[in-house]
Amino acid sequence: MTQAPVAPKNIRRRHDREIVSLAVPAFGALVAEPLFVMADSAIVGHLGTPQLAGLGIAAALLTTAVSVFVFLAYATTAAVARRVGAGDLQAAIRQGMDGVWLALLLGAAVIAVVLPAAPWFIDLFGASDTAAPYAVTYLRISALGIPAMLMVLAATGILRGLQDTRTPLYVAIGGFALNAALNVGLVYGADLGIAGSAWGTVIAQFAMAAVYLSVVVRGARRHGASLRPDAAGIRASAQAGVPLLVRTLSLRAVLMIATAVAARLGDADIAAHQIILSLWSLLAFALDAIAIAGQAIIGRYLGAEDTAGARQACRRMVEWGIAAGVVLGLLVAVARPLFIPLFTGDHTVQDALLPALLVVAVSQPISGVVFVLDGVLMGAGDGPYLAWAMLLTLACFAPVALLVPALGGGLTTLWWAMTLMMAVRMLTLWLRARSGRWLVTGATR
Repeated sequence: MTQAPVAPKNIRRRHDREIVSLAVPAFGALVAEPLFVMADSAIVGHLGTPQLAGLGIAAALLTTAVSVFVFLAYATTAAVARRVGAGDLQAAIRQGMDGVWLALLLGAAVIAVVLPAAPWFIDLFGASDTAAPYAVTYLRISALGIPAMLMVLAATGILRGLQDTRTPLYVAIGGFALNAALNVGLVYGADLGIAGSAWGTVIAQFAMAAVYLSVVVRGARRHGASLRPDAAGIRASAQAGVPLLVRTLSLRAVLMIATAVAARLGDADIAAHQIILSLWSLLAFALDAIAIAGQAIIGRYLGAEDTAGARQACRRMVEWGIAAGVVLGLLVAVARPLFIPLFTGDHTVQDALLPALLVVAVSQPISGVVFVLDGVLMGAGDGPYLAWAMLLTLACFAPVALLVPALGGGLTTLWWAMTLMMAVRMLTLWLRARSGRWLVTGATR
């Protein structure tokens, strides 16, 4: 990372206050998102095993489809934060609206693909004959909510860029509560079964999108920003998102390869791997919250042409990432014998989990640095570098992971390969941060 003079205590305290004020609500909003699927699973699970299996397959497809477009939040955050730093709130909101319009267009395109192809997607996942009809029903209905889901991503990016992570937290909590209530009412009260669960989710997502839009529209009117679609602005938003899309797809490829390798190791190993992935995702939420703060803060500093402030903020956030990683790693290492029985009573799976989780614990400080620097470079709008860095990481990880079964390695070896992957990411991000080439100032990059 670029060598910057150590900031005085009062500056470090100011950075700490900014990081905490943005990261804590962001963490709450991130955790609330997977609760949608958990609530659906808990309610639909009482309908029967085929319904729950169908929900699981359809939800996995929906989650993947939406997560691919997470750049709508990331790119919008960086672009809006730069405008905020430059003192042009009108342009900041205008830029954010371009992202919202892009989200609507992408959502319509996804619906056009998913509705007719739903049975094919479900078959691709190998759904049983009993579960497939329920999966198709849930996928087709829930797909109608994808435009709302993508609008929520873009609007969340606007608010984060405006240094507001509290509103997304409140909307996420309200959306979760509404989703749970609608699911119970429609599944059991209206006796709609799994279709009721899907409609409940669609309604909740559109309600969240409506709340976000009302907030953004009020801000646009206050600052005189146009809400009309602008072809050039939408095109610019899409171009900024392409490198982040490549980065996201590369990361998804890493996770898919890891899961495929674990499946080849045996039933106990793939079961343990899925448990570790769930825990790894939860740990990632905590670290990603700091990264989200980084996107907003760094974008604002660069928009204000304050490179010294950006360097100091970057250094302080890396320190936060390392500290958070150490704490999380210690928690995993110490508590693993206690929480493993909560996930499984199978002693074979437990035996596979114990050493692999220790590897996860050791890797958390590395993950802390990776997530923070990823957020810093996103905030700087350094998407092309992030794309190439993640492609390089994928190229390094894939052959190592695929050799694990051939060399007689087990799940622990696979997670050492995952740790290598994170170490490669850390190296590529650290080299970029140290070079200072990401310090491009101005209202636009």
